[in-house]
Amino acid sequence: MDWLRHAGNIKLILIIIGSVLIISFLLYSQNLVEKLRRDNRGIVTLYAELIAKSTMMDSDENLEFIFENIIKNIHFPIVQTNMDGVPLSWRNLPKDIQSENLVSNLVEIMDKHNKPISLIYTDVTTNEKHFFGYLHFGDSNLIQRLIWLPYFEIGAISLFILIGFIGFSFIRHHEKQHIWIGMARETAHQLGTPVSALMGWVEWLQKNPEKSHMAVNEMKTDLSRLNQISDRFSKMGSIPQMENIDILELLNDVLNYLKNRIPSKGENLNIEYESNTPVFVCGNKILLSWAFENIIKNGIDAVSQNDGEVYVR
Repeated sequence: MDWLRHAGNIKLILIIIGSVLIISFLLYSQNLVEKLRRDNRGIVTLYAELIAKSTMMDSDENLEFIFENIIKNIHFPIVQTNMDGVPLSWRNLPKDIQSENLVSNLVEIMDKHNKPISLIYTDVTTNEKHFFGYLHFGDSNLIQRLIWLPYFEIGAISLFILIGFIGFSFIRHHEKQHIWIGMARETAHQLGTPVSALMGWVEWLQKNPEKSHMAVNEMKTDLSRLNQISDRFSKMGSIPQMENIDILELLNDVLNYLKNRIPSKGENLNIEYESNTPVFVCGNKILLSWAFENIIKNGIDAVSQNDGEVYVR
């Protein structure tokens, strides 16, 4: 699963999942639209049969029944034309489309989505079929909304994702700034002890040049500490190398280094620790010493008076 740790792979997976969801939603909506169109076609086919039969009816009551109970209940655009395609009657068309030319143009558009139904009646006396026109029908308001609904939803979701991405990028940028500020402060905090110690040794050497041999070892220790600090920061973000470490020995090294480098708290500040038996842990020596050093420094800073004691238990 290491390949999931790469941001590019995660983004690719999210893009694939998003694309599959969008395509699935579009296909489902399209299938629903086609089903509704088939239902409408069934209604129009029935309507065509009723019109064909009405041509053979002499009763006005039957024609009125068909008009009141069938035609008026149709909620989608429908146009009846003759054999030459000239509109004869229509229903549920927009109010601005009432002239014959505009209706003819609308018929051409409707025929692209829904094949017109032929009007045919059978002469009962001769059993001959007579063709006398077409029924053209369009999509209802519900179908039109369903056609555009997926695109509106995809647009809304995309806008929401875009806003979330911008917000996430802003937060991440803000967090990076805080991280850099924290890194700068931590760097100054880490460099403070060895640099201050080196400055102190330089000042001491200026006053006591004949005793330079006494400061050489301590200056080497501080220079080694600077090298450790550089190594610490170089290991940040990488996988540390683990090893068995004696915690008491590590604490002893940290305490011995700090005891001679805390003059700001007074000479009577004592650091003591209690130890029984060696304790071994699996960890990284450099990073653990860094953590212990910071904890002990925080304890030293917490001492409000010049005289105090810090215990490491």
